[in-house]
Amino acid sequence: MDELRFDPFDPPDLAEWLVRSNSEYIQERVAAGDTPDEAKANAEASWQRTFPNGSPAPGQLAGRLVWGGQRIGELWVGRFGSDPERWWVWDVQVDEPFRGRGLGRRAMLLAEELARTNGAVSIGLNVFADNTVARNLYASLGYRESSVHMRKQVSTSPDREETAGYRASPIC
Repeated sequence: MDELRFDPFDPPDLAEWLVRSNSEYIQERVAAGDTPDEAKANAEASWQRTFPNGSPAPGQLAGRLVWGGQRIGELWVGRFGSDPERWWVWDVQVDEPFRGRGLGRRAMLLAEELARTNGAVSIGLNVFADNTVARNLYASLGYRESSVHMRKQVSTSPDREETAGYRASPIC
C-alpha cells in the first residue's frame, strides 16, 4: 500500500490556498448561521492568529496530502491557542476522486502523528452537524464530542437566505 505523506505548501501554493480557504470558510460560517459580517470578522481573526502576514505561525502546518506520487488533498494541523500540547485539525480534505479508499482515515492518522511529533498531547477538531460521513469517521478514530452548538430557525430574514445546513469548517 502506498504511503500517504504530508508536503508543506510552498509560498505560491500557500498564498493560493489561503485565499481559497478563507472564501470557503466564510461561506461555511454563513451557511451555519453567521451574518456575512460576522463570518468575515471571524475569518480575519483566525487568519491573523494562525497565518500572520500570510505565513504559518509557529506550530501551524499546512500542505498537500500526497499518495502514490500525486496530490490527493490538503491538511492543516496546528497548535490550538498558546498551549503547545493542545493541537487541532483545522482542515482536512481528500479530493473527490480519491474518496472511499480509506485515505480520509489515513489522513487523520497522519495529522495525529504530525501533532504528536511536534509535542501534542491532545488533538481536536470541529465538524458541522450534517457532515455524517466525517462525524462517523472521527468517532471511529476515538474522537468524542466535547461541546454541541444548537440553532433553531424561528423566522426567515428578508435580508438573507437562512439555511439549516452545517458543513465541515477549516477554521474554528
